Amino acid sequence: MPFARPKKREPVGEAGLFDYAVGVLARRMRTVRDLRRLMKNRAEEGEAGERAMDAVVTRLAELKYLSDTRFAADYTRLRKENEKHGRRRVQQDLAQKGVHKDLVAATLAKAYDDVDEAALAREYIARKRIKQPSGPDAQKQTVRVMGRLMRAGFSSSTIFKVLRSWHLPEEAMAGIEEGGSDSDSYAERDEAEVDEG
Repeated sequence: MPFARPKKREPVGEAGLFDYAVGVLARRMRTVRDLRRLMKNRAEEGEAGERAMDAVVTRLAELKYLSDTRFAADYTRLRKENEKHGRRRVQQDLAQKGVHKDLVAATLAKAYDDVDEAALAREYIARKRIKQPSGPDAQKQTVRVMGRLMRAGFSSSTIFKVLRSWHLPEEAMAGIEEGGSDSDSYAERDEAEVDEG
């Protein structure tokens, strides 16, 4: 039995959009771009819908219900303190959520400039219960740990600092350090793609 397509909603005016937006923000913090994307499905088509969304965003900002600055600060704090994510991961996430590049840079500078990235990476390892590579497949395990730390937003220099502190056998580190310099350029390439998108 095929699934029926949901019926197209009747567009709502400014008051309906405002009520919807307040409900959305009550459940979870959002960026302006994210909220506009959600409202677009309920707003009228064309200029009338755009004007209504602009008015709702302005009113929500005046009421201090909506602020990209506050969103970026709270999001960064939660990812750093709770998830133990590195700077690069938070930077990519904020860019994907539509936070302006300058605001992202200022927020990350405030949150991460005094942070010991290697200590944060060790906290991430402890939080995720990542075990130190050992045994005959230590090199394979080391590559996995390195990949997880890269996805968590840590630089290759920090990752190698953490791996070296484990005093792994030479064969576990063999071939990994040569490719390490490419890892940062790979992450920077990802950031560039997010900026363009």
